[in-house]
Amino acid sequence: MTDLHTSPAPLIDIGVNLSNKRFEKDLEDVLKRAQKANVSQLILTGTSEEESDRVFKLTQKHANNFPNMLYSTCGVHPHDAKHFNSDTLNHLKALAENDSVVAIGETGLDFDRNFSSPTDQEKAFEAQLELAIELQLPVFMHERDAHQRQFEILKQYRDHLIDGVIHCFTGDKTALFNYLDIDLHIGVTGWVCDERRGQQLQRLVNNIPLHRLMLETDSPYLTPRTIKPKPKGGRNEPAFLPWVLDGIAEHRNESALEVAEKTTAAAKTFFRID
Repeated sequence: MTDLHTSPAPLIDIGVNLSNKRFEKDLEDVLKRAQKANVSQLILTGTSEEESDRVFKLTQKHANNFPNMLYSTCGVHPHDAKHFNSDTLNHLKALAENDSVVAIGETGLDFDRNFSSPTDQEKAFEAQLELAIELQLPVFMHERDAHQRQFEILKQYRDHLIDGVIHCFTGDKTALFNYLDIDLHIGVTGWVCDERRGQQLQRLVNNIPLHRLMLETDSPYLTPRTIKPKPKGGRNEPAFLPWVLDGIAEHRNESALEVAEKTTAAAKTFFRID
C-alpha cells in the first residue's frame, strides 16, 4: 500500500469518478483514506444521465458516515452527446434541484475521438450551458482538441454563466489565456506530475491565478507518476491529491500550504459549499 501523504491544509478534489467499478469493493476505505490525507470534500463527476444518477445516489448513501464530504455534478460528457435529447435535459434539471448537486457537467467538446459527432456535441453543450444559466449553477467542462470552437461558444454565453471550470486542463498557452480571459477556472490533475506528458502544463501552471486554480485527481485515472511506490493496480484515488498539490507548488512561487489554502477557498466559492 502506498504510504499516506497528508496535505498541510484541507483540500477539495473537484473531479472524482467515484461511481467507477474500480471503487466498488472498498469505497468506504477510499473515503477514509481521503480524510486521513486531509482531502476533506469531493465533487463526484456525472458524465451521463446514468452516471449522474449514480454519483448523486452515492452522495446520499454516504451522507451519514461522511457528512458534508460528498457532492456531485450532473451532465452529459461529449462522448455521449449523441444520446442527448429533451428527456435528458428534463432529467438533469430535476437532478440538479438537489442541494448536493453543485454543478452542471461534465459537458464540453471533444474533437479528439468524436464518439459523438461535432454537431451533436455542440447541441448538447449549448443545452447544458443554457440549463446552467437557468438554474444559476456553475459548469464543469471537458475539452480535448476543440479549444477554438469551445471558446467561441463560451464567449456567447459567458456573461450569463455564474462560473465555469475547464477540468483536467492539458492545453497550450493560447487555450489557457483564452479561458482565463473570460474568467474561467482551471482544474489541474496529476498530469502536472508526469515528467513525459506534463512538461507543457508544468511551464504554464504558474500563470493561473490562485483564485482561479482548483485541484482534482480525476480518479481512478491519471495517477500521479511521482507517487512512490506506485499504487497497486495503478488506481488513482482522492487520497493522492496531495501529490498533485506538490506537483503544482513545485512549479509556482507559493508554498504547498498557500496553494492548498487558496485553491480550497476557490473551490468552496465556485461550488457554493461550506
